[in-house]
Amino acid sequence: MSTPLVNIQDLQKRMALGVPHATCSESAVRRMWWAALDTLQSDILLPMNLTRGLWLSSPLPALYEPKLLKKFQGWVWAPKDLLNLVNPSIGMLPPSQSVSMDFQNDSSGYERLTLLEEDGNDPLLIVITPEIQIALALEGKCQERKLLMRSDPETLSDLLTLLDNRLNTENVDQANNLRNALGEMGQLKTNDDLSKVFWPLLSQRLANIAPSLNIQTLPDDLNKDLKSSSKNSEISLLEALTHEIRTPLATIRTLIRSLLRKQDLPKVVETRLKQIDIECTEQIDRFGLIFNAVELERSKPEQTNLALTDLGKMLTVLSPVWENQLERKGLKLILDITPDLPKVLSDSEGLELMLTGLIDRNSRGLQAGGELTLKLRPAGQRLKLQILTQLCKTTTHSGFSESVSNEEIGPVLSWNPVTGNLQLSQAATQRLLKSLGGRLTNRRDRGMTIFFPISELK
Repeated sequence: MSTPLVNIQDLQKRMALGVPHATCSESAVRRMWWAALDTLQSDILLPMNLTRGLWLSSPLPALYEPKLLKKFQGWVWAPKDLLNLVNPSIGMLPPSQSVSMDFQNDSSGYERLTLLEEDGNDPLLIVITPEIQIALALEGKCQERKLLMRSDPETLSDLLTLLDNRLNTENVDQANNLRNALGEMGQLKTNDDLSKVFWPLLSQRLANIAPSLNIQTLPDDLNKDLKSSSKNSEISLLEALTHEIRTPLATIRTLIRSLLRKQDLPKVVETRLKQIDIECTEQIDRFGLIFNAVELERSKPEQTNLALTDLGKMLTVLSPVWENQLERKGLKLILDITPDLPKVLSDSEGLELMLTGLIDRNSRGLQAGGELTLKLRPAGQRLKLQILTQLCKTTTHSGFSESVSNEEIGPVLSWNPVTGNLQLSQAATQRLLKSLGGRLTNRRDRGMTIFFPISELK
């Protein structure tokens, strides 16, 4: 008599053993799931600077941080129909931070396995590294849903045994690959106390993206505290909105890029899909920049970790992307860079996103036929980057020249009621650039100028 196939729900039921009953709605538990993924990857795994590991997930990829994807070996159970489309080099939530993460160049990957009907559709993620082991899942009936997090060695050992049984029945080669990957890690450190770290971090993240709606009457002498509380609520709400907007856009982009891997697409379909991909990427980048500004407003660090950055090379490498972006608007990009410039101190990934945002910002007021010029020149002990825009009638136009009619909406954003443009406020832009090592100056009808101190490091 053959042994019944282990399904994903068996793993989730094992994780649920000993976990108290819950009464959570589907929408609430899904928010907890996404927050848990952010907490695990951003707050726990990335700061550890891990060099190797493995991960298994269902019914779609749940690991999305590029630094983890490049170092970890992965297995994903996904619906059969989707497996015909999804390319293993694409994560469920690809990052929006860097041009280098274009789907044609992404080197991260995972092994694809078929999700069966009896597996169900509740998400599961298991991460195993020599330093840390953790499993996340959703489980439960309607209105009795709960988020599960297990890191105790007994549960993790049982889950790996169940997975080994599943793979032995489903795909012997992959079962051997998993065993070999586990064996290469050597002795695993136990992490029984991980829950004492995870749940407070998750609670903090959920609190930040779910501002309180309680209304209280405060004495006049607490008016300052009230304003501060209101500001914090605005920041939290904006943080939540940027997350909620970027997540579905990133998922759509993943599926679009998967479709583009098919060889038999009609040309018109391929063209349309590429247009959708471009639009998704641009909006993900815009809201990624807003998210960075919100995080900066919340934490208020003077500067991020800065490193030697070749600004001239960065502009040259990114210019083809910007040229394509501007060409779709009927605009021209002119690059004017003094050769052999010294390096500056900045954060290259953050600066890429910032510069892309400034290109978008400065080109929004231009009509077809206009030009945008980037000039990079030495200026004493600094490099001077100018972003100058010119209308088709040779009228100079400043990236901030519309600020007369802009309305500030909170501490981060400004809105132009005439054009409908939503963008970072000038103050937020200045703070972001300062954190990246730059100093912004702006004069009406003279364009935008950013100074970067030349690094004394070699």
